[in-house]
Amino acid sequence: MTLVTQVKGLQKSFGERKILSEVSFDIRKGEKIGLVGWNGAGKSTLVKILMNRVECDQGSVTMWPPNMKIGYLPQSSDNDLSIDSELLDNSRGLMEKSKQLGLPKDRWDGEDLHHLSGGEKLKLSLAKLWTNFPELLILDEPTNHLDMQGVNWLVEEVRTYSGAAVVISHDRYFLDETVSKIFELEDGKLDVYEGNYSSYRSEKLRRTEQDKRDYEKQQRKVEKIEKQISTLKDWSGKAHRQAGKQGSNAENRQMGLREFERAKAKKKDNQIKSKLKRLNLELSKHEVTKPKEEQSVSFQFESAQKRGKRILEAKGIKKQFGEHVLFDKSNFYIKHGDRIGLLGSNGAGKTTFIKLLLQKETLTRGSLWISESTKLAYLSQDISDLPGEKTPLEYLDLNHRQQETKARTLLANMGIEQEIFKRPISELSLGERTRIKLIHMFMMEYDLLILDEPTNHLDLPSREELEKALSTFSGTLLIVSHDRYLIEKLCTKLLVIDNGKINQVEMGIKDYEERKKKTFTRDEQHVTEELALIETKMTELLGKISYLSAGTEEYDRIDEELMKCMDRKRKLKKL
Repeated sequence: MTLVTQVKGLQKSFGERKILSEVSFDIRKGEKIGLVGWNGAGKSTLVKILMNRVECDQGSVTMWPPNMKIGYLPQSSDNDLSIDSELLDNSRGLMEKSKQLGLPKDRWDGEDLHHLSGGEKLKLSLAKLWTNFPELLILDEPTNHLDMQGVNWLVEEVRTYSGAAVVISHDRYFLDETVSKIFELEDGKLDVYEGNYSSYRSEKLRRTEQDKRDYEKQQRKVEKIEKQISTLKDWSGKAHRQAGKQGSNAENRQMGLREFERAKAKKKDNQIKSKLKRLNLELSKHEVTKPKEEQSVSFQFESAQKRGKRILEAKGIKKQFGEHVLFDKSNFYIKHGDRIGLLGSNGAGKTTFIKLLLQKETLTRGSLWISESTKLAYLSQDISDLPGEKTPLEYLDLNHRQQETKARTLLANMGIEQEIFKRPISELSLGERTRIKLIHMFMMEYDLLILDEPTNHLDLPSREELEKALSTFSGTLLIVSHDRYLIEKLCTKLLVIDNGKINQVEMGIKDYEERKKKTFTRDEQHVTEELALIETKMTELLGKISYLSAGTEEYDRIDEELMKCMDRKRKLKKL
């Protein structure tokens, strides 16, 4: 494959902290590369250097052609996704891509442009990116805020994109479906793994285990040599003492004995030097450094005692804003211990439904009952609602030292330095703010967890640990997430907002999508069969009408029937 980017010996530091150290790699045309690493590992810095927005301290970045057109999607939250006036241009390509993403033109034309949700803004940004025909794509967390339709569209677009793409993502499903190589940044170094994310995790585990075995093997060898040296030193010391020992006149006449001990001591000293030389040579040529323990993140959830079977029930609920109906005639219930994924396209009403549960919105019609004994905790995807001027300690409002100790322990378990407790929240990263919100939840007792995009801004190890913790939670989970892995792993039931209704589905997302696919296939087959029948009928009618004179009763009858067939054919073609 043609080389499009070559990076050699990149180094970058900010003050005392070294971010990148001797980073080198090649990117070839058509390669799809996932860039992964802990938050703060240097992924964004590396991308900014590639984009020529930050200068490296040492090293070089070469691109072919030098004026390569780069399509860059920065990581964004709901509040900083800007939509510029260029998008108002009536671009055919933009309209087509937006439509494919499930965003009709009437949602971004004119005044509606300023009222788009975060997911809709992201879809529009992606559509614009693709219509500019970039030669290299750099996507930073491109699936944040995207619904399933948007993610599936993006997967297909990245797969079929002819140029090279670098994807920074914590979305394991997206990485598995799109990339064939992983660049991992850790401690300023970059390691390359062939394959998708699952292959990378498997290979990384294999390498780590092999490094442990090699290190332990070498340590056993070092220990053996050190024991031999220790024994020789004991013998040498004894020989030296014997050689210098003052005896009687008769003993002193036995000069040969002391000379013998002296020679023996010298021999032992030479053996010690030889052993040390051998040990140093072994370590200088083949030293295996102790493998770094993979940073661990620990979450801990506790559930209050069971409080009954049914904790929530909806009867005929309806919600509309003006003329726009989000959902209507919806009936469902949630039992204690249920693990439910809330699905729906961007703008379908997921956030509104959560606000109804939190009593921040009122129903248009129907009833929504929640057991009074249910203690509910909510994690929103909006991290901008944290008070930026306060420190985490002030925000958590801990009443006594025991609570503060627990909060500090939780923070340490999440891999976060204690010093962030003293910094204003406005100075914290998105991931750190998410963790502060999680700690706030952990300090509560709860029966029902409502989690709105809980893995947004969490790095990959943190996502995996959060899944493990949530899998042990004995209470009820209601999860809104575009993280396909999270929903697939944790949720055994679904609430799906589709076609203006909330439907209860007694199965996981994998089985649900398979069922939808089969239903779609049956419908598609029915349309194909009907089209074939109509075309046969039209051929027959055209044959008949060709023998008739215009204006006759029979001609008009067949002409009318032919027009009906043509109209039906047009409608079927649109399905």
